[in-house]
Amino acid sequence: MMKFEQLLTEIRHPDTGRIDQLSTREMLEVINAADRSVADAVHAELDRIAQAVDGIAERLEQGGRLFYTGAGTSGRLGVLDASECPPTFNVDPGLVVGLIAGGDHALRHSIEGAEDDARQGAEDLKEHGFQAADTLVGIAASGRTPYVLGAMAYANQLGALTVGLSCVPGSAVGCQAKIAITPAVGPEVITGSTRLRAGTATKLVLNMLSTGAMIRTGMVYGNLMVNVQPTNVKLKDRATRIIAAATGVDETRAAALLAETGEVRVAIVMQKLGVTREQAQQRLDAAHGRLRAALGEG
Repeated sequence: MMKFEQLLTEIRHPDTGRIDQLSTREMLEVINAADRSVADAVHAELDRIAQAVDGIAERLEQGGRLFYTGAGTSGRLGVLDASECPPTFNVDPGLVVGLIAGGDHALRHSIEGAEDDARQGAEDLKEHGFQAADTLVGIAASGRTPYVLGAMAYANQLGALTVGLSCVPGSAVGCQAKIAITPAVGPEVITGSTRLRAGTATKLVLNMLSTGAMIRTGMVYGNLMVNVQPTNVKLKDRATRIIAAATGVDETRAAALLAETGEVRVAIVMQKLGVTREQAQQRLDAAHGRLRAALGEG
């Protein structure tokens, strides 16, 4: 196995050796220049990301769930992505699950040694009833975090879909995964600080995995967030604008539809098809919640 100091994420960046001696503006120019290549590194992995999105979506439609597991920054990014799915797509909080080494306390505090416990990675999946129908995305910038590898070994043992997200080509996480996604962003601006370029790449990929899977399972209409939960003033305003955009009515009518139904999709079906609230809900139920299918648009 490659020594830790030889990992791509641990090598010193050739352009930042004097970053502490630069002016603030020059320092930020160097950081920004290094960050520009992150999107290209992610772009190089689009085929693998697409394969993962399709696999996740297929399992979600069959009743499976999506799990993220990681430690430190990687774990926090997984928990963040999971926590944003319910308000964005109106899915059950248990559909996308983020697990971090050391538990929820580790979201705000460093838990020494938690990432080195491979057994706990598997135990955390067991505690959440992880099954073969589920998908596990193991996240580790270095590609060698024991907590993640233990979880992936357990998921593979069950026959689940495993996706390995790391920033080191040929890593253990990638080798254990059925689908390896490896945006090789290169050395960090601050040597080994993978919350920087590797963290940015990880966030971009997680955005694609969850958003792509939700689009594939019918949670989006056009580019409209039609499953949004109107639970506060901002989201009610957004929901009103979504109804207006999807149906062509003005915002006054859209607000009235939202007040009557409490749900964006029902309001859109009512308006576009000229049916009652109950009939709109029936059409959505028959289409398994897919708005485009409920509207007869394929």
